Amino acid sequence: MTYAEDRKPQSDEAKSAFDSEITSEFALPDGLAVPRAGAESETTSEFAMPNGFDVPQAPAAEPEGSAFSPPRTYSTKHAPAAFTPPSGIPVVSLIKNLPWQDRMRTMLRMPVAERPAPEPAHKAEEDEGPAVPRVLDLTLRIGELLLAGGEGAEDVEAAMFAVCRSYGLDRCEPNVTFTLLAISYQPSLVDDPVSASRTVRRRGTDYTRLAAVYQLVDDLSDPETAISLEEAYRRLAEIRRNRHPYPGWALTGASGLLAGAASVLVGGDLLVFVAAALGAMLGDRLAWLCAGRGLPEFYQFTAAAMPPAAIGIALTLADVDVKASAVITGGLFALLPGRALVAGVQDGLTGFYITASARLLEVMYFFVGIVAGVLVMLYVGVQLGAHLNPDEALTNTPRPLWQIGASMLLSLAFAVLLQQERSTVLAVTLNGGVAWSVYGALQSTAEISPVASTAVAAGLVGLFGQMLSRYRFASALPYTTAAIGPLLPGSASYFGLLSIAQNDVDAGLVSLSKAAALAMAIAIGVNLGSEISRLFLRLPGAGSSAGRRAAKRTRGF
Repeated sequence: MTYAEDRKPQSDEAKSAFDSEITSEFALPDGLAVPRAGAESETTSEFAMPNGFDVPQAPAAEPEGSAFSPPRTYSTKHAPAAFTPPSGIPVVSLIKNLPWQDRMRTMLRMPVAERPAPEPAHKAEEDEGPAVPRVLDLTLRIGELLLAGGEGAEDVEAAMFAVCRSYGLDRCEPNVTFTLLAISYQPSLVDDPVSASRTVRRRGTDYTRLAAVYQLVDDLSDPETAISLEEAYRRLAEIRRNRHPYPGWALTGASGLLAGAASVLVGGDLLVFVAAALGAMLGDRLAWLCAGRGLPEFYQFTAAAMPPAAIGIALTLADVDVKASAVITGGLFALLPGRALVAGVQDGLTGFYITASARLLEVMYFFVGIVAGVLVMLYVGVQLGAHLNPDEALTNTPRPLWQIGASMLLSLAFAVLLQQERSTVLAVTLNGGVAWSVYGALQSTAEISPVASTAVAAGLVGLFGQMLSRYRFASALPYTTAAIGPLLPGSASYFGLLSIAQNDVDAGLVSLSKAAALAMAIAIGVNLGSEISRLFLRLPGAGSSAGRRAAKRTRGF
């Protein structure tokens, strides 16, 4: 066959015949094929088991998965604790008769792994319960109203924790700062956490709304009530839509009464009362005008502090026989941020240092605004020849009956300014009268220093306010904030500013330092009275096992 013939393509018949002739060298020759027996395969292994020795196969093993995958017997609803501490799980008795605030504080002050087992399941009609994001959203909205209303950070966290637990979210961690609310929920150690946050943009003073939010949290925490998530949202929407209990003209009149009563406390008469009330009402309207124009609160306080100082200086220039210092001091009482001061110191004492720093910085800005407004008018008065005497405070003679009545009127007006419920006004008015009586007895009769007398009186305010709030399962703010009004350092602030305006900086700084000390004494006294109330007082049926764990903080090293 030639080379050309080799390159010639073969036909299909020739190709198939050629392929059929090619066999494997391991193929069995024809005639030697081994017949197949039964269903046994032709090719077997030398390790194969003989017939009759088959071992029944074990059930298929669980497929290999991730090391973080939960076992089949794991239940998220009944998840075990993360670990057992070396000292064991502490036994904590959460008595249902205690206020939910105390029960939730006890839980919050524990690590997650040391918290006791969840309480019995409650009110959810569905087996699976509501959606986790909706529960977290409701919790954040409730916390926002409480924080915007001036409640302390620990109390806000306790309320948020109570709402989450009421809907079965036990592994939750709330976190509250001055303007930010955050909460994280982790169903188990192997599930992804769900987190949400909310920012507090506006703050308002309405203790009626605050009391309504506390009532909602109390109803949610009660295992005997069944409040669905939709019902809770509806009640929260009603709380937001509710109008303030007092109209604008009532608030303006209350600010005037507060200033007039404060002027009587520092030795003023009827003319001083009228002048201080008029100055405070003008300052209130001027502050509302600034707020309507969108000015920050710093300028609102500055504008509100000018009219009382201007009226006091005008009376001095007109040679009217009146204590100008009492007029100006009365006007300052209506502006001093006692509520924010008490909340800031309380946050610092309970370990919320970031929030405490922000609140105290806010107080400082407000006070600087008041200082700026008063100093401008005092400087103008000094340049015009007004003779303002910083030593007038030394000539103040005690008038117990008049001052007790003025202190009660001041607390009443303060309660109206805070938009409190009408049912709490009488209690806080009496509490303010008790506070001033104790202060006057210690400072005038027993001749104890003003700072110590103020601390003791404020401690009683905090004690009585906490007692009233515990028995009514409500917030303590409506029973304490207005009652500390008579103790606010208005006169020390005014005389410090007056000394600075007359170029006596050293005396002015000493007086302002005294005002700061009095303010700290008020805040610490109120907080200490509240802590003593929680520490020693028990509700009927609470027993002695309902201890309240203290916060474990650093010890200085």
